[in-house]
Amino acid sequence: MVQRRIPAIASRIAGAALSLFALLPPPAHAQAPEPVRIGAFLSVTGPAAFLGDPELKTLEMYVERINAEGGVLGGRKLQLVSYDDAGDAEKARTFAKRLIEQDKVDLIVGGSTTGTTMAALPLAEQAGTPFISLAGAVPIVEPVKKWVFKTPHTDRMACEKIFVDAQARKLTRIALISGSGGFDKSMRGECLKTAAKYGVEFVADETYGANDTDMTAQLTKIKGSGAQAVLNAGFGQGPAIVTRNYRQVGLTLPLYQSHGVASREYIKLSGPAAEGVRLPAAALLVSDLLPAGDAQKPVVANYRKAFEDKYKTDVSTFGGHAYDGLMLALNAMKAAGGTDKAKVRDALEATRGYVGTGGVVNMSASDHMGLDLSAFRMLEVKEGNWSLVK
Repeated sequence: MVQRRIPAIASRIAGAALSLFALLPPPAHAQAPEPVRIGAFLSVTGPAAFLGDPELKTLEMYVERINAEGGVLGGRKLQLVSYDDAGDAEKARTFAKRLIEQDKVDLIVGGSTTGTTMAALPLAEQAGTPFISLAGAVPIVEPVKKWVFKTPHTDRMACEKIFVDAQARKLTRIALISGSGGFDKSMRGECLKTAAKYGVEFVADETYGANDTDMTAQLTKIKGSGAQAVLNAGFGQGPAIVTRNYRQVGLTLPLYQSHGVASREYIKLSGPAAEGVRLPAAALLVSDLLPAGDAQKPVVANYRKAFEDKYKTDVSTFGGHAYDGLMLALNAMKAAGGTDKAKVRDALEATRGYVGTGGVVNMSASDHMGLDLSAFRMLEVKEGNWSLVK
């Protein structure tokens, strides 16, 4: 009996086990690690699209490339969460809030303009989210904000680089013309504050509106001011209009522009009138003209080739700012051993010797940009292209 019952009992036990197994969930597969979330709000459309468009293209290109190579931090993929603020400060604030509170990003790289950056800056500070701005004005990092950093050279540096060049050309009486935007106003103020240090006297101070399409009235006043040179503090399409009108009113004085127009788009918009214009800019625009021993040459040459090969369009320094922002962020995460925001912030502040498209970056507790005047190159438009002023 026993021998006959054992198979029966075994059969019932096996059947019960199979039934129980059917009710259990399938075995869990190893879950992919959480992605590293990079947030961005950029002016991809609107009047500052010449900034935001190459910035977004750059972030997308390198996120795709890094993920294809295996990701970061031991296999974590990058996830780019980006919004187009169209240059509107209120939209930028809304998107920054969404990135922090809803999207739960680990870090923000963005803010194409000074206005959009300044609108979002308090939110990053309050939330304790590392924020690397791509805008130029001094107030972004002065006074130092705990959680805020930036990649572009400042407007004050642009003023100083221009004044150094003017000194070398024995130009001391300069006329100033500037736009009404946040960057324009900030650069105008920085130029006024630093002029005396370089022996520069401003003999005129004219302004134009964001929607102005003709600046001949202001330039006619400048023509009679006794100026030896003219400095246009501005970005966007305004400086191209100033440049065209400059020649139309018969001005032949040296004309300086800001690094806010450091792209071939400015030359295209200005046409032949841009010939001879000088401006300070990053080495990226003249990568092919840099000497072989220049520390930046391989970095800017590689970025330029990657961007132009993929998008079939000219590189700009603005896309370079986004490249530097992303690489600084990833280097800091690597140094921090993860995405802990406080540790990443501390690692950003401790950045030393990073060679980027904007220059060699050495940050500190008192300097959240880390560039000095040597990071700027003085360029001149010659025969419709950039040349390096020796």
